[in-house]
Amino acid sequence: MTTDLLSAPADLQPQDAPLPRPRIGELLVQSGKLSARDLERALSAQQEMGGLLGRVFVRLGLVSDADVAQALSAQLGIPLVSEHDFPDLLPEVEGLRPEFLAANNVCPLRLEGDQLHVAMAVPQDAFVVKALHLATGHAIVPYLALESAIDKALAEPANAVPQPQDDGFGDGLDGSDFVEHLKDLASEAPVIRLVNTIIGRVIDLRASDIHLEPFDDGLHVRYRIDGVIHPGELVPPRLSAAVNSRVKLLAHLDIAERRLPQDGRIKTRLKGRELDLRVSTVPTVHGESVVMRVLDRASVRLELESMGFEPDTLARLATLLARPHGILLVTGPTGSGKTTTLYAALTKIDAGEQKIITVEDPVEYQLAGINQIQVHTQIDLTFANALRSILRQDPDIIMIGEMRDGETAQIAVQSALTGHLVLSTLHTNTAAGAVVRMQDMGVEPYLITSAVNGVLSQRLVRTLCEHCKQAHDPGPEIRQRTGLARFCAAGQPVYRAVGCEHCRQSGYRGRTGIHELLLLDDSLRRAIIEGRDANILHAMAVQGGMLSLYEDGLRKVAAGRTTLDELARVTQDDPSDA
Repeated sequence: MTTDLLSAPADLQPQDAPLPRPRIGELLVQSGKLSARDLERALSAQQEMGGLLGRVFVRLGLVSDADVAQALSAQLGIPLVSEHDFPDLLPEVEGLRPEFLAANNVCPLRLEGDQLHVAMAVPQDAFVVKALHLATGHAIVPYLALESAIDKALAEPANAVPQPQDDGFGDGLDGSDFVEHLKDLASEAPVIRLVNTIIGRVIDLRASDIHLEPFDDGLHVRYRIDGVIHPGELVPPRLSAAVNSRVKLLAHLDIAERRLPQDGRIKTRLKGRELDLRVSTVPTVHGESVVMRVLDRASVRLELESMGFEPDTLARLATLLARPHGILLVTGPTGSGKTTTLYAALTKIDAGEQKIITVEDPVEYQLAGINQIQVHTQIDLTFANALRSILRQDPDIIMIGEMRDGETAQIAVQSALTGHLVLSTLHTNTAAGAVVRMQDMGVEPYLITSAVNGVLSQRLVRTLCEHCKQAHDPGPEIRQRTGLARFCAAGQPVYRAVGCEHCRQSGYRGRTGIHELLLLDDSLRRAIIEGRDANILHAMAVQGGMLSLYEDGLRKVAAGRTTLDELARVTQDDPSDA
């Protein structure tokens, strides 16, 4: 590709090309970024709304703007430049006005002799190329760049943006005017783009949660990645309320209500991915704090084999799932993957031969062949009320999203005793603690021993980045103190986190599970009847062969999948004090 070809505006027009260029939709379909059905939808939408087809793709959430840019670069034969390729100080070119550059999404990159290299969001626009040539007198060498990258390069310094003395959130507006003002702000293009950018980053970052936290200096955006919070953008104070209002509008929440907590849900499609966001708002002294839990259906893997189960634990769990009746509990703190484990367990059961009904709040992932019920407390469709009704639906297997109260626990026990297999979750720290928790809910010990088959407790630990993990020998003393010597031979190396560009310098990428599986045998049942506490039950289970969470984590350390430091962070159990 020569400079003359790039600098001649007429050459950019498809009708003058010697060979017909492939259409951008065809390129995206060929690369697997787009389905043929999605292409038909976008073409229909383009007929209604007009505009460039690539922008229609992005607006519909079918693909990312980066995917469109790469396809457009291949179609036009024009290089694609990233925001890192922009100079720190833009060249001053006589004849170019900032208003023209901003209106046409053009940014000068460098001036080399008589050639002006420019980044353009629409480099195929021959009229803009010709206008640049006439205004500057230079031959124009166009490059393709994302609109967001050009906007960022052209943006004025933050301190140059005039800050209004009254941002409209004072006492100058009454209630109805204030709500209308919030709606207007939340519907402005900059706010919409900002919210889309914040939500869109979860795909690149692999984040599980987005936190929008208001403080004096603005709205702090933070992302939870692999279970650890990382700082993100800082939204200026003048936009804080508008950003929160935009999120609340998307979640169908009442933007006028800022004094009470609210819960909602956003279903969207960004960068070709279906995203489900659970939205929670709570009032704070500086405004509303918003948390969005990300349910990325494309990234979840509902397979027990890929969740970190060791073969012996997986085999025992399979025997529990094969039983015709009884209760299997999964315990752990919020965000430890309990519901995902239950979903994966249900996929192991043949829904064609069994009647499976779930009661959840909310229904996170829809499973084929399984009847899933969404709890609605506003209309008194609670866990307990739903369970009473579904027992008349002749189910074989019942999944309860969470045992939250004694009434739900009592019905679950009765269901298990009348021939149903019941799967559910509890918020306890250990497997043995689930037994005591059920007693606290008012379930009699003899009913627990009759109904409960087993309890699985789990946590998620970060896995080492395969690109930068480093082998080292912790030494015999630490091997003994931590208990690692039991699972790791003396000469066998373990690994530690280092950090690289693939893992954003954290040393970790992704997470896996560690588990302890308590099976109720005769000795444990006697101890429960006698009213023993959780510590004694746990010790008896360990004596009976159960590996604790920490010990199962040591197996992951010995296998080179995680580190002692990460295991200690998650389990808070580090005998070495190292």
